[in-house]
Amino acid sequence: MSEAPPYSAVRIDVVRLPGAHSERDAVAVEEPLEIRINGEPIAVTMRTPGDDEELALGFCLTEGLAPRSAAPPSDLAANTVEVVADRRPVARNFYTTSSCGVCGKGALEAVAVEAAHVNAELRVAAALVSGLPEQLRAAQAAFAATGGLHATGLFSASGDLLCVREDVGRHNAMDKVVGWAFGEGMLPLEEAILCVSGRLSFELVQKAAVAGCPLLVAVGAPSSLAVELAADRGVTLCGFVRDGRVNVYTEPWRITE
Repeated sequence: MSEAPPYSAVRIDVVRLPGAHSERDAVAVEEPLEIRINGEPIAVTMRTPGDDEELALGFCLTEGLAPRSAAPPSDLAANTVEVVADRRPVARNFYTTSSCGVCGKGALEAVAVEAAHVNAELRVAAALVSGLPEQLRAAQAAFAATGGLHATGLFSASGDLLCVREDVGRHNAMDKVVGWAFGEGMLPLEEAILCVSGRLSFELVQKAAVAGCPLLVAVGAPSSLAVELAADRGVTLCGFVRDGRVNVYTEPWRITE
């Protein structure tokens, strides 16, 4: 496993009990990132620094804003990314915390970003799927140092890890991977698999669907809305993938024995 990037963790004093002895410990960094579109500030998300351009691109892609590029702003403002995009966002509060990808959106209709039905014919063996979380965990250098970060991994159809990103926000980690795939010209992800380190929430399924990914895998449980959206968009949803077990909630025909 590679070392955690220095900007992803800081060391602080902690008192360990019992014994009341003091030690230095690593904790995950959480800082705000302002995303500007065509010069206009439109979002602030709490994230772990690193891969900020990918995060901004992935965020804008999954909000249906058709981004073209992302870079530091011309005024060199800290914790800010400037995105050039073809569309303007709908006027609403875009502040998001590190734990919520849809905060500030008042109704389900407001988060139903247009995404084509995923018709990819990808089929993957259950044994391959069951091994993905372990591969992802082995690549989580920042989690190993802090114990406080989520991760998303992008895998090929044969189970090769193509990209892994970590963040205090599970939706940010997904956005970073989608932004990376955009930069690599890989979208839509018709022959790829996304694997996340935690539970399956609505916003993660939404982002996978917008990216055109047919298979989303998680260590944890899905929510009812995540299952509903995956069924509607044709995404195969696998949860509780651990210890050789796989629970398939939607489109089970993609998972073979």
